[in-house]
Amino acid sequence: MKGVLHHIEINVSDLQKSIEFWDWLLKELGYAQFQNWKLGKSYKFDNTYIVFVQTEEQFLDVRYHRKRTGLNHLAFFGDSKEFIDGLLFKLKEKKVKVLYENKYPFAENYYAIYFEDPDRIKVEVIAYPYIYQNL
Repeated sequence: MKGVLHHIEINVSDLQKSIEFWDWLLKELGYAQFQNWKLGKSYKFDNTYIVFVQTEEQFLDVRYHRKRTGLNHLAFFGDSKEFIDGLLFKLKEKKVKVLYENKYPFAENYYAIYFEDPDRIKVEVIAYPYIYQNL
């Protein structure tokens, strides 16, 4: 277990909007709801979990941007190219902002999709095992 990530906690500007976004996505990726309380919710996959917490009102004055110091993005493995293609369809259906769509699915050196959550955190889902290969 040494070195395995235990959890990630993300403060969000609007908990309800974030949960609407992340709930379906994390379930698609194999996560299950773990904890739920008035100002937060978490999802678990094996021994790792992701927590979303409502940012306290006094700290909402500065908006998040992934180019500032702090979290830039979260990257997950999908299980196939077909999974990634299906995810693109669902993201469009949900009107989620897809990044680098003109380069899809090869914006980097792997078969992946890139998009933003409600706070504009970049999310990547990469087709496993199509990573770091010349496809």
